[in-house]
Amino acid sequence: MKSAAATPPYTLNHPRWYRKRVSTYWWLQRWEYLRFVLREISSVFVAWFVVVTLLQLYGVSRGPDAYGEFQNFLKNPFIIAFNVISFLFVVFHSITWFNLSARAMSIRFGGKRVPGFLISGPNFAAWLVISGVIAWLLLRG
Repeated sequence: MKSAAATPPYTLNHPRWYRKRVSTYWWLQRWEYLRFVLREISSVFVAWFVVVTLLQLYGVSRGPDAYGEFQNFLKNPFIIAFNVISFLFVVFHSITWFNLSARAMSIRFGGKRVPGFLISGPNFAAWLVISGVIAWLLLRG
């Protein structure tokens, strides 16, 4: 007679669970997914602008000749095209960041939640004013 301990009440082979196949391009199926992926990719272009700014500061610190070399580097057509694409991605990144600020901050006033446009609106207004002042300073001369 076999003992109860000799025959386990389970099988050694685990059943395979059904898993739906997901396409590599799942993020192209809906605008919300594509926007999310583009926003994440845009951080690479933000980093590019940080590197360019640091290189510019380094060129300024080394004198007029080094800064002239840096300016010649920026005149390369490939770099100009890349900077234009980077600028568009940075603007997209900024817009999505300001829109997310209303969701990230839950501000209550008088027991009611403040609407999202009252949170993100001042961000956009400040961005517009600061950009206008910088454009005025750069273009007046």
